[in-house]
Amino acid sequence: MPRFSLPVAMTALALATSACATVTRGNSEDVTFTSAPPGAKLETSIGLTCTTPCTLDIKRKQAFTAVFRHGRDSRTIRVHSRVAGAGIATGAGNVIIGGLIGVAVDASTGATLDHLPNPVHADFSRPQSQAQAAAEANARAITKASAKEHAETRKAAKPGRSPNS
Repeated sequence: MPRFSLPVAMTALALATSACATVTRGNSEDVTFTSAPPGAKLETSIGLTCTTPCTLDIKRKQAFTAVFRHGRDSRTIRVHSRVAGAGIATGAGNVIIGGLIGVAVDASTGATLDHLPNPVHADFSRPQSQAQAAAEANARAITKASAKEHAETRKAAKPGRSPNS
């Protein structure tokens, strides 16, 4: 039976548990595309296509543009990658358990990121500028809710501390 020294075992454990977000969230996510009315042809700037409603698996680090076409009309919506609340939580876990190796792996894979907006919706009953404004407002609302959830999670993890301390 092979014997391992404590430093070798600790290194192996750190490597096995590092990159928490990469393990728990993966380096890609499902992005859903919808349109009103349904049946729009979707083409992304990264070469993926489908007919709405549809879902595509896209690398978390990949920002892109989605172009919806319905008849002669088209709608273009920018999709960004942003750090997610869940990504922040797993990043904190890396610092505690996996150390810098886990943080580096998660950063390189994009595992701490989410696409915004998601779902991506094109409304052909509105002019393009209103559709983009609605998509960006939705992305801001999701970001704000995620930040609030993260703040509440951090606050719950530190009981007995006042917000001003």
